[in-house]
Amino acid sequence: MTFETAESVTLKIWDRASTHHTLDAMIDELSSRHNAARGSISVTCSGPNTFTLSVNGSAPGL
Repeated sequence: MTFETAESVTLKIWDRASTHHTLDAMIDELSSRHNAARGSISVTCSGPNTFTLSVNGSAPGL
């Protein structure tokens, strides 16, 4: 399950073994898409096995 907007992505990650790898890949994707540093991507646990990644408002291009 994935929900995506212009500045955020919400993922349901079923495989706990791939959580870190999946989140790391999505951080790279969002930072590349928005020409932003990796440090400007916020990761929030928004439910059981559900994570929301969003670009902070201070990132270039926002």
